[in-house]
Amino acid sequence: MGIKILGTGRYIPEQVVTNDDLSKLVETNDEWIASRTGISERHISGWEPAWYMGLKAAETAIKKAGINPEEIGVVIGCTISNDYHTPAMANIIQGKLGALNALSFDLNAACSGFVYAVDTARRFLETDENIKYAVIIASENLSRVVDFSDRNTCILFGDGAAATVIEKSDTLYSSYLGSDGTIANVLFARSVNTNPTFAVESDFNDGFDGDKMHSLYQNGKEVYKFAVKALPHAFGKAAEKINISAEEIDLFIPHQANYRILETAAKNLGVSMDKMFVTLDKFGNTSSASIPIALDIALEQNKIKENDKICLVGFGAGLTSASIIMEF
Repeated sequence: MGIKILGTGRYIPEQVVTNDDLSKLVETNDEWIASRTGISERHISGWEPAWYMGLKAAETAIKKAGINPEEIGVVIGCTISNDYHTPAMANIIQGKLGALNALSFDLNAACSGFVYAVDTARRFLETDENIKYAVIIASENLSRVVDFSDRNTCILFGDGAAATVIEKSDTLYSSYLGSDGTIANVLFARSVNTNPTFAVESDFNDGFDGDKMHSLYQNGKEVYKFAVKALPHAFGKAAEKINISAEEIDLFIPHQANYRILETAAKNLGVSMDKMFVTLDKFGNTSSASIPIALDIALEQNKIKENDKICLVGFGAGLTSASIIMEF
């Protein structure tokens, strides 16, 4: 059983931060950033909480799908930058959408989160006859956790949200979800301890040794080594289940992390960059929102046609990797 995408939508904050803007904060310049990452600018949220951006994206997707929110059976939120420890972002959005017959929860697989969530939603659609439609919402306010004095990370990330409405279908579908927690400490952001009243000092070391306690930390070299292998590996695992080759895929929509990663991954897959849909030059890395933002733009630009075979493929903190191959 596959899925059919009924509608997509996105919300992008108005504020644009260019590479030149960042050069005023850290020792860098436009040429240095663009040549190493492919990023020229990114959008940064102001007053908007993550749930609000996700809500607006979901409203657009539901309108395009032409469905009644009360018909939605499951709402899954993807975020690593939720506004609250609890409730889940999806709970807030579900209520404001009026999707009162839906179960709702958040899923955190970082930059692979949207792919994880679509595959999870498909399993609900397959196993529960009472669930007709699923809404998947990815929303990230990464500017809230990025250290803007660290040029190795602050140049990479942006904010934004996107959502997708799906139903079950008899079309081609295959997926792969994977993770390697043995290297979880190369990309992380700690939770803030807001109540240290009874905390006891200790020399305990959990192996997560970032200099900044509550900002995003990334070991770029280790993440790069993982990523260039993870993308083709995740595709290959899904592809072998349905005996399909990379050449037969009409469009890859990868996680938008770094242009060099995408170039190397395309080379390892044996496909040209023409098959890789790239948006990171305008948005940077928006974590779980990057793939659905790119999907929404690809559809808007008519890059995906009926019966096309596409691959959504990502990697992220955890370290996670995931792919979905589907027929449109």
